[in-house]
This record gives sequence, structure tokens and C-alpha cells, in this order.
Amino acid sequence: MPAIVAIAGMPLSSLPTDRKSLVRRPIRTSWVTAALLFLWPVLATCQTQPPNVLCRAGDGNFDAEFRTGVKLHVGAARSGGVATLATRSCAAKLNWQHQELLVATDVAQLDLDAFGIDFGDGVPSATFQFKKSDDDCCMEYRIYSLEKTPRLLRALTGGDFYSASDVDLDGRIEIWTHDAAAVNGFEKLALSEMDFPPTVILRLAHGKWLDVSAEFQSYFDDEIAEIKAGIRPQDLQAFVASDGMLTADSPNSAELLHRLRLIKIKVLEVVWAYLYSGRDDDAWRALAEMWPTSDQDRIRSSLLQARSQGIHHQADSLSGASPGKKKRAQIFEASRIPGSARGLEITPPRDILLELPPASALRELASPASELVFDLIVDAAGKVRSAEPADKTTVVGPDLLKAAFTWKFIPAFKDGRPVASRLRIAVSSRQ
Repeated sequence: MPAIVAIAGMPLSSLPTDRKSLVRRPIRTSWVTAALLFLWPVLATCQTQPPNVLCRAGDGNFDAEFRTGVKLHVGAARSGGVATLATRSCAAKLNWQHQELLVATDVAQLDLDAFGIDFGDGVPSATFQFKKSDDDCCMEYRIYSLEKTPRLLRALTGGDFYSASDVDLDGRIEIWTHDAAAVNGFEKLALSEMDFPPTVILRLAHGKWLDVSAEFQSYFDDEIAEIKAGIRPQDLQAFVASDGMLTADSPNSAELLHRLRLIKIKVLEVVWAYLYSGRDDDAWRALAEMWPTSDQDRIRSSLLQARSQGIHHQADSLSGASPGKKKRAQIFEASRIPGSARGLEITPPRDILLELPPASALRELASPASELVFDLIVDAAGKVRSAEPADKTTVVGPDLLKAAFTWKFIPAFKDGRPVASRLRIAVSSRQ
């Protein structure tokens, strides 16, 4: 039985009744309060689970219109002028004043990452990502202005999935992704084998890409701690005693080679985390401690070469700022507070994509008709930064909480500018 996300106070009968719209397509929501729980963006680090996208193999659609009159459509690619699932592909376009700009067509996956956001230059933008084939490792990311006339502002290639987010709620939006193109196939390792591919964080400043990964070293430190916690000392010792390349003709048994391969991946992930967060000395120190001595020169050269061919080389410059205390953006109420006569200061958010786990994961709901009300904080890029039940005594299942952090919205607006907001949504297992 599909679950439903509803506007608080709106009868469920007013929601879409088509079953497919309740499972894959955007579902209408609503708004109110939340306490801040700072969490990093969900970047689908588990490669076995594909990230949620608006359209996959022709299934799924979304339409929106910005205040400038520019309209957006994402949906099945058209064949002979008719959109049909038979094409098994997706397309996106922007329309204005009887004109049309094609964003992508005949692609396997297509997603609207953000709509109406501002990268700091006052230009409202829409960001798209798409994958031409399901077999591709990477998506292409495109940023279009929503001014009349819309135009392509910047593009990125080589990331597995992208997320425009303001994770530290300082009022600046960054693009988070993994440098998939640089590491897929590295040392004959597949991207799907990696739990922590190297993260790249970019900020668009004055039309140029600024690599700001070094400003988020605490994120990388959390990754490093988690990776190291999964390394057994005896396995690391065995890997350091190997030749590092772990070729198939190695005298080691298949079982030992498999274990050493897993350790090799974890060591690479630790080195990448230091390297991509601007701490080269720490990266090489970790390599010296955790990699076979006879192979260190070769692997160091290979790491640098791979990085130079990935997303890193698309950055126009590196951030000179160091990690530290940042300002906080104001968070606005997106619904009327009960008992208050004050009107809203902002235009509330609108959902883009809200997918839920299977009904079996919603067992915390007391009955099919009951609702679980979530309080969220949504940043100025439309991404969930905080999620918790409105009733603080309610225990939320991990699958549902994880799903909440993948939800995307058109952000709230104040005086025409996107802002962070507090909102409330109700989740029901009722069909």
C-alpha cells in the first residue's frame, strides 16, 4: 500500500488518486516548525541504491512556472509529438513567450535538482542533471538562468549525482558531488565497490567554479573516522605486506585477495578524503602509513593523475578560506502559527520530489488512517537540513527518516529571493 504525504490540515481526499502519482511522482505537501539538526547532504554513497530522480526510463514528470514567466517541463521524451513510456527515455525543456529551450532529450535519467535558486549573483536559476544511459557512471549537471531569455550558465561533468545545498545554512549554496569519473576504474576498481568516493564541493561565484571542499573539512573528518572504524588492524597489516596491486596471479588465496581488495579501497578512500579537502600532507602521511612501501611512488603518481582528470580540473580556482565559524541565514516560518493573527512573510515552498519507503517501513504509524507529522528545515536550495517528528515522543523508523533527507522542494521566497524555511508535512500509510 503506497504511503501519502499530505498538507497538514488538508483532507487526504484532495490529493492525487492515481497510484503511480503516489509512488514516484511529486506529492503535495505543507508547512510549519522544526528544531535544527545539522546534517550533511545525502549523496547516495551507497552505490547499490540509485538516487531518487524525477524521470527514469520515461516514468515521472514535473511542471513549474517561475515568476518571470519561464515554464519548466520534465517528463517522458516525445515520439511523433506524443509523450509516451514506449520511448523509455526522458526530456526537459524551458518555455517562454512561445519560445522553447531544450535542456535534454532521450536520456535514461533526468532530474531537476533545484528551481528558482540564487547562487549569490541575483540571477534565478534552475539546475538539471541527467544520465544518457543507465550504464554511464556519471551525470551531466547544467545550470540555466530563469530570466527572459533563459540561457545555459555553467555545466559540470564527471559526478555520479549532484546536490545544490546550503548545508551549513550560511546563505551560500554549494554543489556537492562525487568525483566519479576520476575514480571509476581506478586500480581496476568499480565505483559501485566504493562506500566513500571522493567528495567535491563547488560554489558558483561570479560565473566561475570555486572549489570550496577545504571549507568543509569536518565533513571529510567524519568520513575518515567512519572508514577507519571499518579497518581491522590485522587486515591492514596484511595489505601493507602485499605488493599493493593485488593482481590475479598473486600467490595469495582468493579469499585473502578479496579481503585485501576491500582494505585497499578503504585506504584509498582515506587518502582521497584528505586530498580532496585540501590536506595534501595528511594524505601522503596516511599513504605512507597504510600502503605497501614498495608501491607508494606508483600509487601517489596515479592518484594525482586521476584527480587531474576529474571534476577538480573543472574548477576555476580554489577557495582560500579556512574552516571556521560562519554566519547563519535567517530561517522563516512557512505557515501561520496557531493562534497568531500575523500573516506569512514568505511564499511557502512547493515540493519537487518526495519519495517514501515501502509501506512495510511505515510500521510506526498506528493505523492505516493515522498520520506522522514531520517538522523540517528546508534550505534556500530546497533541500532538507533537519527532519524530526512534531511529537517529540514519537519514534521514527530509520528508513522513513532517511527518505525525508532526500526530499526536494522549490524553496520559500521572500521579496523574490529564495530563503530557508521551517515547514510541516504529514505522512500517512493510507492509500
